[in-house]
Amino acid sequence: MLKHVNITVRGRVQGVGFRYSALEAAEELGIKGFVRNMPDGSVYIEAEGEEEEVLQFIEWCRQGPGYAYVKEVLVQEAPLGHFPDFEIRR
Repeated sequence: MLKHVNITVRGRVQGVGFRYSALEAAEELGIKGFVRNMPDGSVYIEAEGEEEEVLQFIEWCRQGPGYAYVKEVLVQEAPLGHFPDFEIRR
């Protein structure tokens, strides 16, 4: 069953390749949606896909790429967005 979540990642998550690494992780898992940096220093992600893959992606977000320091991950379920792919938005 398809699942859509909004994810906010806080910590040292900008300037460390988080968005590009999230794009790679999403593509590997078949996740659709987008990732963007927010003015408050967090990273915001909308992700949808099969429930198991979405859960794996959330777990990836808890670690992030090597230079990131993830302090907090907030996850909220949301209605499907029917994204065609996963992209980095500005």
